[in-house]
Amino acid sequence: IFAALMIAVPNLELSAQTISNSSYSTIGHIDSDGTIRNSSYSTIGHIDSDGTIRNSSYSTIGHIDSDGTIRNSSYSAIGHVDKDGTVRNSSYSTIGHIDSDGTVRNSSYSSIGHAKGIKREWAAVWFFFFNQL
Repeated sequence: IFAALMIAVPNLELSAQTISNSSYSTIGHIDSDGTIRNSSYSTIGHIDSDGTIRNSSYSTIGHIDSDGTIRNSSYSAIGHVDKDGTVRNSSYSTIGHIDSDGTVRNSSYSSIGHAKGIKREWAAVWFFFFNQL
């Protein structure tokens, strides 16, 4: 099917961005439309254009506000991503960093993964907050 689509629409590009661990092994993908997939490419969630975070059943499990605040399904703040990529927990303590090149770091600045081409807030949800949603 994909090959046929490529013939019909030759300029179609793959839009999924790979999420990898610190050794560059693929651990997931986030499509440009916000679809979150595991390493087997099975859908495990979605981030809507308005910031709503959904699980694989499409139930709302959280939200990303326009200021970088990440909220759970009860709309309680569980974290924040600053403009410079600093990731903070609900107590506003630094728990990580996402560099402009997509390198994801823990609070000690050690690399824990890579999310090149993925919005910082989306990468933060994957690496720091998905288990809290």
